[in-house]
Amino acid sequence: MTSLFRQVALIGKYHAGATAAAVAGSRAALEDIARFLLAQGCEVVLEHDTAANTGLAGYPVLDVPAIGARCDLGLVVGGDGTMLGIGRQLARFGVPLIGINQGRLGFVTDILLEQYPQVLGPMLRGEHEEDRRSLIDACVLRDGDRVFHAQAMNDVVVYRGATAGMVELRVEVDGHFVANQRADGLIVATPTGSTAYALSAGGPMLHPANPAWVLVPIAPHTLSNRPIVLPDSGEIAIEIVAGRDASANFDMQSLASLLHGDRILVRRSEHAVRFLHPRGWSYFDTLRRKLHWNEGGS
Repeated sequence: MTSLFRQVALIGKYHAGATAAAVAGSRAALEDIARFLLAQGCEVVLEHDTAANTGLAGYPVLDVPAIGARCDLGLVVGGDGTMLGIGRQLARFGVPLIGINQGRLGFVTDILLEQYPQVLGPMLRGEHEEDRRSLIDACVLRDGDRVFHAQAMNDVVVYRGATAGMVELRVEVDGHFVANQRADGLIVATPTGSTAYALSAGGPMLHPANPAWVLVPIAPHTLSNRPIVLPDSGEIAIEIVAGRDASANFDMQSLASLLHGDRILVRRSEHAVRFLHPRGWSYFDTLRRKLHWNEGGS
């Protein structure tokens, strides 16, 4: 039985300054996977930056909008960072994504590279689970004008300057005043992002099926300022009240320098990322492996 996905885009891990050995390893993995896909009856295309940075040739090359318009599946070979980046870009097109992890097991790239021949074939034939992840749509308002806009799959983080003291933030939810918080910063995380920076800052893990966000203060001045889980159907507004050199960070990708009076508005995006996992996949399996639960137990 051949693949249900006719045209598959290969998206690889790459970054500036990568060693020649790392680039060669990534190219070899992509070449091997491309040949596997061809054997399954798929047409293979390469994402533009992947082709340019790995030097892999012999396949059609498309940019992200063209992948969104033409491809039935995106196959991401890398880590969670690679998946987050392409997931944000492809969400509006509804293209499903499968993640093959080069290195450590990721939270959203959950197929180990050495296991892909056994796992990927059945998935291409329809034996998979679909997992939809919400996105954050955020903007920065300055004197009523939108000066910055970004989408995030993990989180939006507002934090103090590198040399300054605490930042003071006014927090509102659906227009209702919540509190003025003095802290090193504040995190608004999706369920996907709840296992990232928010978890390190003391927030809870949210199952991805929950339509919710978690609001987590970073080193708050008042210890009674605790993480809170909020429905993602509303709007969160964070205003810079005091503190120098505050910034906003959207999935560790985009930065915006903030001034007093600036407001960061956080809403749920109309788009969601579609992940495909092997049949029988469970979020709890991922947590056990990634967080090393039950190690040493029976």
